[in-house]
Amino acid sequence: MSAISQQTPAPASTSAAANASTPQETPQTQPSAVAGPSTAPSQPQQTRQEAEEARKDRTLAEFLLMLDDYEPLIPSEVTDYYLQRVGFECEDVRLKRLLSLAAQKFVSDIAADAYQHARIRTNAAGGRARANQPMGPGLIKDKTRTTLTMDDLSAALGEYGINARKPEFYL
Repeated sequence: MSAISQQTPAPASTSAAANASTPQETPQTQPSAVAGPSTAPSQPQQTRQEAEEARKDRTLAEFLLMLDDYEPLIPSEVTDYYLQRVGFECEDVRLKRLLSLAAQKFVSDIAADAYQHARIRTNAAGGRARANQPMGPGLIKDKTRTTLTMDDLSAALGEYGINARKPEFYL
C-alpha cells in the first residue's frame, strides 16, 4: 500500500526515477514502461521513412521517364561538348538531358534576374527621363520597352557569385 501511495503523487517527469529507486515496482512496471514506448515509436518511424524513400524513388523514376520525351533548349551536342571538356563520361541520355535542363534553368534564372535589374533601373531613372521626352502615340510603346545592359547582367551574375565586370582600365 505504501508503494502505491508513493508512486501516485510523483510527477510524470520523475516517475522513471521513482520506478528505478523502488525495487518492488521495478519488475512489474519498468519493463512495460521501457519496452512499450521505445519499440512502438521506432517501428512506425522506420515505416514512414521507408514510405518516404519509396515515394521519392517513384517520383524520380517517373521524372526520368518524362525526360525520355523531353528535348531541352540546349542542344545535346553542346551539352556533350561541355561535359567532355570537364571530363564527365556518361552514356545515359536521360542524365545528360537532366544536366542540360539544370543548365537551362540556371541561364533562365540569370536572365530573369537581369531583367528585374533592368526594370528597377528604368523605373528609377524613368521618372526623370520621361519628364524631358515629348508625349506621343509612338512613344508610349517605348516606355514599356526594357533594354538589358551589361551592368544588369553583371548585377544578376553577382548574385550567383560570378564576377563579369570588366577591369576599370578598359572602361
